[in-house]
Amino acid sequence: MKVSDILRIKGHTIHSAQPQQPLLDAVRLMSQYDIGSLVVLDSGQLVGMLTFREVIQDLVREGGSLGRALVRDAMVHDPLVCTPDTDLDEVRRMMLERHARYMPVLEQGQLIGVISFYDVAKSVVDSQNFENKMLKAYIRDWPEGQAPTQG
Repeated sequence: MKVSDILRIKGHTIHSAQPQQPLLDAVRLMSQYDIGSLVVLDSGQLVGMLTFREVIQDLVREGGSLGRALVRDAMVHDPLVCTPDTDLDEVRRMMLERHARYMPVLEQGQLIGVISFYDVAKSVVDSQNFENKMLKAYIRDWPEGQAPTQG
């Protein structure tokens, strides 16, 4: 399974912020859309990733107030990225190694979507459920009186 399979089901909706935008505005946007991340774009190019993890870290650093903080003050400057052709096993490995919950998807340098660890986990579970269903149907339909061949 590839990242493109997730995007085909999930869609390509992208919510973004700009580095010079007040962090509070970005948090409001995340709350409004009930999302856990924003890609940070500068002149249409991916320059960072902002998640609630970074927002919380900034809140702690600033004593509980977002104050005049800007998105660039809190964002991850080198976000983990993948392509539509990246295999989901590789995505899982990368996300686990970097503790990343969100990953922008780039195609020929252009941002085409964002996938989450939830999206990846859901696709794995859905795939396993489908395989289990097919195996159970196959076993149920096994012709009576015939033993399975080994080989």
